[in-house]
Amino acid sequence: MALTKHNRKTVADLRALKGKRQLTMLFVDTPDEAAAAAAAGIDLLSIIEPVWSPAMREVAGDCFVQVGLIYGQHCTSEDYLRAAHAGIITGGDAFYCAGSLDTITKLAAEGIPVVGHVGLIPARATWTGGFKAVGKTAAQAIAVFEHVKALEAAGAIGAEIEVVPARVATEISKRTSLILLSMGAGAGADAQYLFAEDVLGYSLGHQPRHAKVYRNFRAEYDRLQRERIAAFKEFRADVETGAYPEDKHTVPIADAEFDAFMTALEK
Repeated sequence: MALTKHNRKTVADLRALKGKRQLTMLFVDTPDEAAAAAAAGIDLLSIIEPVWSPAMREVAGDCFVQVGLIYGQHCTSEDYLRAAHAGIITGGDAFYCAGSLDTITKLAAEGIPVVGHVGLIPARATWTGGFKAVGKTAAQAIAVFEHVKALEAAGAIGAEIEVVPARVATEISKRTSLILLSMGAGAGADAQYLFAEDVLGYSLGHQPRHAKVYRNFRAEYDRLQRERIAAFKEFRADVETGAYPEDKHTVPIADAEFDAFMTALEK
């Protein structure tokens, strides 16, 4: 386990901040994004398991990192336990798990900080009618609250609360010790959580209502792709016409050495 000294927050720190100030959270999937988030002073990062590595831990700096354990990739509680322990060795601070309450209980029993998911749970959206808001009726809102309390009882430290009405999320947050990470659930939760690709304006899919675009990276990425294609075409043309390589691109050999080489070849 990495023992590098750091100043990132602990679970105890996050719990102490509940209700005192809004935390900031970003989903990132490149080292550049993680490093930028750390430099910007973002509190928490979400990084999915295949991307998580010692290099990502290094560039994430003092950000508290929630490592996403992918639902469906792991089947049993044992699978999740092994993945979480591997993530701890790499320096993960908490672990997102959309698995069963039984799985979350087993992870928590090992002292692993677990973050669950309530409201719209993408991996289980079929049960709540697809990719749409959850909690717009009293019955749905109570179901979200009961899910939060079940996660709390299972030993989770927090939960992503996704596209739940803001007033509902606010009241639930008041009634739980969980750190609620709001993705489109308003400012009454404990953290505001967005995807870096939405913040930077380069996502290609549907842009959710709660996303806010701060920069237009898509236009820049498109420009760079056009430049890549143009450069590759120029390279191909240079090869075909003999313009590349030039003498400056090759290794020279002294005439005497070359003559000796040719003599040796012709023997």
